[in-house]
Amino acid sequence: MNERVPWQGWRRKGEDAGLPAAKGPGSRRPFGATWWGRAWLEALEHRARLDPNRLSRGRSYARRGSVLELTVSPGEVEAVVQGSRVTPYQVTVRIRAFTTAEWDAVLDVVSSQIGRVAALLDGELPPEVVDDVHAAGLDLLPGAGEVHTNCSCPDFAVPCKHSAAVCYLVADALDDDPFALLLLRGRPKTDLLSSLRARRSTTTSTTLVREAPPPGLLAKTAFGDTLRPAVPVAPRPMGAAGVPAAVQALDPPRSSGVEVRDLVVLATDAARRAWEFASGDGDGGLQLTSDQDLARRAAGLLGAPELADLAHRAGVSARQLTSWAVAWREGGPGGLAATVDEPTDVAPEALAEGLDALGGTVEGNRITAGRIQLRLGSDGLWYRFDQQFSDWTLTRPPSPDPQELTMPAP
Repeated sequence: MNERVPWQGWRRKGEDAGLPAAKGPGSRRPFGATWWGRAWLEALEHRARLDPNRLSRGRSYARRGSVLELTVSPGEVEAVVQGSRVTPYQVTVRIRAFTTAEWDAVLDVVSSQIGRVAALLDGELPPEVVDDVHAAGLDLLPGAGEVHTNCSCPDFAVPCKHSAAVCYLVADALDDDPFALLLLRGRPKTDLLSSLRARRSTTTSTTLVREAPPPGLLAKTAFGDTLRPAVPVAPRPMGAAGVPAAVQALDPPRSSGVEVRDLVVLATDAARRAWEFASGDGDGGLQLTSDQDLARRAAGLLGAPELADLAHRAGVSARQLTSWAVAWREGGPGGLAATVDEPTDVAPEALAEGLDALGGTVEGNRITAGRIQLRLGSDGLWYRFDQQFSDWTLTRPPSPDPQELTMPAP
């Protein structure tokens, strides 16, 4: 399998050598114009578990045209990346290719669906192929530990910013030809289509033979229960979460100091969390800290007078708890951490994209311009805060791209 898919960057080797400018054509352009390009980026940023700070630097390099050439071949991507030195770096990104047996399992699933085969033979790669590969027990998009990088630069980080830039530019290659993803998994497009044609030809040329029942028998006797297939029993739906009956029937002892109203609230919340855990809709908040759980409960009381009562019983101000509740609603644990944590020192290069997007002054992991502030969380995501009176309030869900947070709200 020696098929190679070349992709030409914006610049050629020897053209404008040196570190690309921070501004100019493409310096803020997005990646992933097609479904396949976006799916690759989603897997890269959330499934492959690469260092998010390194990915952000790589995204900036990719946008500035640092990747001069990129070639996709079975199991790997080779690229030439211009860094700060005159001589470009050689980068290789490897992804595990499926074995022959694994590809046979994938083709068995795909070839059983006429519509899927027709689309592939017509030169289209429908997104449903991801589900077909999953049905064969595999993942078409890279997961944790499947992306391995190597670069000739002196940076020992994995991935370095040059390798991370190449990872982002793969999205452009997939926009041009989504079959490049199948090539990365070890099967060129021509081989794949040939295998599908051969399987379809074998299937259509095989004559299905049914044994005739003995003459003189009734159809009911000959076929038995095959005419009346058993109807599967639908799983019994779980009831809705509610207030435990025992709490409504039994009052707490007077000496406990617990009021009936408070007990009902706590028991109802516990029942709902147990419901989430039992139904598979979350883990019921079992891993939350006390502050996180307080913010979670307050998020469900936003706009209700009960929030002030909860703040009083928790020993915090209603103003502070409201801020926590908003942060939890917008960003969950990461949003709460970005709200309550003090500014922390981060590497200047980690803030490069945020400064490009917003400008302003820097304090630790925070960038402030007027009444807008971007904070880089420890999870590698950016959080936008707006100044409301004298407080900074989280106003949007987090994003890996700070540029998105500076755009007008949809």
